[in-house]
Amino acid sequence: MAPPSVNEPTVVVLTPGMYNSAYFEHAFLAQQMGIELVEGQDLFVKDHFVYMRTTQGPRRVDVVYRRVDDDFLDPTAFRPDSTLGCAGLLDVYRKGNISLCNAIGTGVADDKSIYPYVPKMIEFYLGETPILENVPTYLCRDSDDLKYVLDHLGELVVKEVHGAGGYGMLVGPASTKAEIEEFRAALLARPKQLHRPAHAGAVDHARPSSRAVSRRATSTCGRLCCRATVCKRCRGGLTRVALKEGSLVVNSSQGGGTKDTWVLEA
Repeated sequence: MAPPSVNEPTVVVLTPGMYNSAYFEHAFLAQQMGIELVEGQDLFVKDHFVYMRTTQGPRRVDVVYRRVDDDFLDPTAFRPDSTLGCAGLLDVYRKGNISLCNAIGTGVADDKSIYPYVPKMIEFYLGETPILENVPTYLCRDSDDLKYVLDHLGELVVKEVHGAGGYGMLVGPASTKAEIEEFRAALLARPKQLHRPAHAGAVDHARPSSRAVSRRATSTCGRLCCRATVCKRCRGGLTRVALKEGSLVVNSSQGGGTKDTWVLEA
């Protein structure tokens, strides 16, 4: 990749490395955006700025899109045993000398209990109606939702709001009656959140089939056109998919895969 011009900021994707289950997604995003994919060991701090090691010498970094969790981002500020981040990064961030696309603490927006309110947030902040509808989702702290969930446990996927990686969940259609009843008791004691899994067509050894999917939209352009129409630079992305037939777990850490996602302009 050619070095940026004098006035062009250097943007990087910070990944935990090739052994991370979502590494392919990190590499894909960096390639699509035309920016560098770096690990913590590729970065260092000097004179209150962050630099990237290159074969042509250090290059100052202006923007970081991080795929490293908060706790591992800076060993001098968070976990001292972390080797995934960059020592001193937080101090540079405090001084305003680098931008984090997904700032520290923004993971709260990825909380499952936030998801049902996204359409209302779009309408409130943007004054627009979402083009894509949410997957039907039920918050079990709501009495009406809880009643529906208890009556349809065998049809739903139940997830703990704070859970991740495919753990602490019930896949209703693939669970036994005993497992459902056990989870029912846990649900009554501690209401959780659930949704109906979406499915998409797939080809398994030349045989048409269906797989559970989970789509995450990511804008790699940043232009206003990405909010209304389809930008020529942003024609699609990746969708997480369950590789095993009948499975509803799409997490890459649990053996899930990816499918190309294409956006067609009407």
